[in-house]
Amino acid sequence: MQKRDYYEILGVSRNSSKDEIKNAYRKLALQYHPDRNKAPDAEEKFKEISEAYAVLSDDEKRQQYDQLGHSGIDSRYTPEDIFRGGDFGDIFRDLGFGGFDSIFDVFFGGRGRQAYGPQRGADLRFDMEISLEEVANGMRTQIDVPRIERCNVCNGSGAEPGTSPQTCSNCQGTGQIQHSRTSGFARFVQIEPCDKCHGRGVIVESPCSECHGGGNVHRTRKISVRIPPGIETGTSLRMEGEGEAGPDGGPPGDLYVVVYVRSHELFERHGDDIVTNATINIAQAALGGEIEVPTLDSRATLKIPPGTQTGTIFRLKGKGLARMRGFGHGDELVRVVVMVPKKLTSKQKTLLMQLANELKEKPD
Repeated sequence: MQKRDYYEILGVSRNSSKDEIKNAYRKLALQYHPDRNKAPDAEEKFKEISEAYAVLSDDEKRQQYDQLGHSGIDSRYTPEDIFRGGDFGDIFRDLGFGGFDSIFDVFFGGRGRQAYGPQRGADLRFDMEISLEEVANGMRTQIDVPRIERCNVCNGSGAEPGTSPQTCSNCQGTGQIQHSRTSGFARFVQIEPCDKCHGRGVIVESPCSECHGGGNVHRTRKISVRIPPGIETGTSLRMEGEGEAGPDGGPPGDLYVVVYVRSHELFERHGDDIVTNATINIAQAALGGEIEVPTLDSRATLKIPPGTQTGTIFRLKGKGLARMRGFGHGDELVRVVVMVPKKLTSKQKTLLMQLANELKEKPD
């Protein structure tokens, strides 16, 4: 489903100030926060307005969104990173909803605070460096990712095959114990993890020999990654479910592959275009001719017209990088540099003097 425009979601104009954006979010948060609004669609609306505010309240993210739209945000930030840096805590405390953790409760299943029982596994990040040639063509490669995986001997239960974990008799399988006390008309409830099952809710009497009762093991896994043509430095590729396994049988997190493009000895990158220099001598500059220039996949012939000046830029259509968000390719721009010889033979000096006389231009 296509995302709506962030400004439209908050009901503000594109030139709104940060205070105007904050006030608009405050009103909508009060209306749709799940603690106040029990309508079936309230949580989804709250997620939508919170994501919009997280981006538009951050100067860097807002600039990225204004330039590239949703693709500029999704390609550079993980879901958690989108919400970091905002002042949700101040807003929520003012509205009586608690602090920043409640954002994580709604969006990421409580990963912002302590939870008991099965939990979602951690997300992983893998930084990857590729060449400009690999950007031009795209690639598929394998990376080695060390991570926590579910034990394939006990299938994550932690119990030796043929046995099963037993429900903890102390917490009745909840993984937590409540302690309450009364003071006057007030009743205080303290919740803490069960000290018998350590918050798992079950007791493993016969631990698995492979994972020693933990249910997960450390392994390095080969994962296939497809790099699309035209990818830009800093782009984050999300691989769903390739993160670490969750504790106590919880679902795995995601893997984010962040791509960095190495600098090239011949080419500079400018968006989808590439720029290179070509050196010609003064005779070629004056008389014209043809030269060969490098491209990312071979070489190309470039026609130099007579009278070409140093710094002139020629364009080779379609010899640049594939457009990641569109069709076709960028161009290769060739900047010509006229080489003036530093040492001349007597014959060369004579010829140049004759040329200067013909041009009626004499050197000092």
